[in-house]
Amino acid sequence: MDFLNKLNPQQRKAVTAAAGPVLVVAGPGSGKTRVLTQRIAYLIANEGVRPWQILAVTFTNKAAKEMDARVKSLLNEQATDGIMLGTFHSICARILRREADHLPLQSNFVIFDSDDQERIVKSIIKEMNLNDKLYRAASIHASISRAKNELIGAEDYPINTYRDEVVRRVYTEYQKRLIASNAVDFDDLLVYTARLLEDNPAVRDKYAQRFRHVLVDEFQDTNLAQYALVKHLASHHKNVFCVGDPDQSVYGWRGADYRNVQRFEQDFPDAQVVLLEENYRSHQNILDVAMGVIDRASNRRKKKLFSDRGAGEKILFHEAYNDYDEASFVVNTIAELVASRKFEPGECAVMYRTNAMSRLVEEAFLQARLPYKLVGAQRFYGRREVKDVIAFIRLVHNPADEAALGRIINVPPRGIGEKTLSTLYLVANQNNISAGAVLLDLAHGADSPFYKSFSGRAALPLADFGGLLANWHALAPTLTVAELFDKIVRDVNYKDYIVEDESEESKDRWDNVQELKRLALEYSDRTLDDFLENIALVADQDTITDANAPTLLTLHAAKGLEFGAVFIVGLDDGIIPHSRSFDEPAQMEEERRLFYVGITRAKDRLYLLRAINRGGRGFAEETYPSRFLEDVPANLLVGKTRTGRPAGSFSSSQSYYRTPSPSESKWTLPPPPKSAPVAMSRFKSGDRVKHPSFGEGTVLESKMLGTDETVVIEFKSVGLKRLDAALAKLEVI
Repeated sequence: MDFLNKLNPQQRKAVTAAAGPVLVVAGPGSGKTRVLTQRIAYLIANEGVRPWQILAVTFTNKAAKEMDARVKSLLNEQATDGIMLGTFHSICARILRREADHLPLQSNFVIFDSDDQERIVKSIIKEMNLNDKLYRAASIHASISRAKNELIGAEDYPINTYRDEVVRRVYTEYQKRLIASNAVDFDDLLVYTARLLEDNPAVRDKYAQRFRHVLVDEFQDTNLAQYALVKHLASHHKNVFCVGDPDQSVYGWRGADYRNVQRFEQDFPDAQVVLLEENYRSHQNILDVAMGVIDRASNRRKKKLFSDRGAGEKILFHEAYNDYDEASFVVNTIAELVASRKFEPGECAVMYRTNAMSRLVEEAFLQARLPYKLVGAQRFYGRREVKDVIAFIRLVHNPADEAALGRIINVPPRGIGEKTLSTLYLVANQNNISAGAVLLDLAHGADSPFYKSFSGRAALPLADFGGLLANWHALAPTLTVAELFDKIVRDVNYKDYIVEDESEESKDRWDNVQELKRLALEYSDRTLDDFLENIALVADQDTITDANAPTLLTLHAAKGLEFGAVFIVGLDDGIIPHSRSFDEPAQMEEERRLFYVGITRAKDRLYLLRAINRGGRGFAEETYPSRFLEDVPANLLVGKTRTGRPAGSFSSSQSYYRTPSPSESKWTLPPPPKSAPVAMSRFKSGDRVKHPSFGEGTVLESKMLGTDETVVIEFKSVGLKRLDAALAKLEVI
């Protein structure tokens, strides 16, 4: 039992806890994996528990393998043989195959992947003659999945709207199809097992008696179905050992429910609660900043994180003029840290709220000719939706571009299949012209000499698309890049195609399209050639590597990782926290936890960054500091704002920037700070102006920030915009 000597007092208390329910609230970097693995080893070596009497549940196969290897290193392979260790889904699959007699399935059932699941839903929608634009398969399936995670069957699906009725009908048929195929989806693995244990006391008792000890990792990320499973499997011996941290619950949009920690304490009122507060990762200043942020969260068990690594350096706050400067500052600082040998490139990480924000950071690395690696997403220019829109624009610019044509001729789906496409290429080859040229001619419909080369069913969608292409091609010389971009996206209803549902993923995809639009807006006085050349040069650079290079990733993807130096960009209200959380207190709480997770990834250095203007050159909008910055202890920050105020002065001078949440009704709006002399202002309220992209508008407000003028304009085309007057190319009319 020598391994116990290496534990701190709280870790040892958790590992050697007496029988009964135990909740280990493990702060970031506190050694929770060590506690879990050593608890298993302790039970086997000291408490006489047989390996086959232990069930240990993790959330990833990687974590399961790591836990298994660690336990074996503490004891020996024979001593650990028989432990049931794996993910919730893999363990449920094992139980269901053994208990198939109690199910409407055979033991050799198959598990349908996400593509299989969506394909079934699509076919049901078609057979029910539902409008597949109103009722998208991905969206309907997401609703079904959420219901299953909450143990709601098709017969109990609540109906409040007509869409709910549609979901219930599809859900009912979907389950029939799965059973007919002797198949389950991923959610069914949890639901069938939970219901099996609920409805069959004999089966429940068999497993609950077998597993004398049930251990659960990342407990804060469990959903309701998973929590029910844990309760059932621990119902006999009550020896359930859960490790997690509600402060790191950031996957609510996936069904995770941090309130399961509260449910655990209610269902097991005699549970021992052990706090792991000693952090082995970060310097104390970083932990104090993290606690300043998370202590403002409601309904949580407070922890006092501490480290014996010393205070470390203070946190650097940088307020950039715009988001390009923000990205440049990050890359330049990383280059300096590496050049001074303070950090290896791979010890640095850049974190942001949404994947779309990676574009400017990626381009800053490319311009500096420095390698980087991206986690959890493709490179910006490699993302499906970005490549689609670029392909449309390339085809307009050059209708002979067969690669672009092949990519988007049936995007969004317009009834042009592989057979029709093959015929199109054959007709083009026979006439010694490009397929794009055939399409342009087919825009004339039946008057085109090529029209009769296709069946009527194939000719119509080709002619329709040819008409769109001909129109774009004719208008391209008279439109700016952004105007052409907007017309293409609008004409093909690309937003409806890409935003399949209300999921975070769908919204991220549309954010990526909008990010590309931002780039297009910068070419208001440049050519389509320039735009496409710039993209080609950036996209073709092969500098991404898995070698020793800085990591770019979202805050969600950062969970469970650690880095020597962490840069968190985009600390503006509306980004962190995201604007979608403003009217939802629960989502705002999760945004706070997400920021906390990002902070606690840093071991030695932490950089917090924001940009006064964001949105691109020529149409930048003024931003306001993240409300979370008010919770960062001012004495731990170094750096200055663009107006010269010391970092940490947000709450005293900028509280009026905040959009109060429902729980913050006590907020009042102090008067805005005095602006610079009016003589320095170029615009005044009431001025009629014209913008190269937004068209005509009326100035509602003009104010100075140092020597920079910001104007608020009501445009006929896009509504309110806040612009940097020096960059916006406004003309008084």
